[in-house]
Amino acid sequence: MPSLIRFLFVIGVITGVVYGGLWSLAHLIEPKPREMTITIPQDRLSK
Repeated sequence: MPSLIRFLFVIGVITGVVYGGLWSLAHLIEPKPREMTITIPQDRLSK
């Protein structure tokens, strides 16, 4: 039983670190807006 508790604790710590990393990326990093230009071939427009 102690090995199960240790395993669950390690999985919880890893999950917390991943969640914290994703949260910090989502809230602390601002993306740089830039203009995009996409050319569409003429044959795709006629369908």
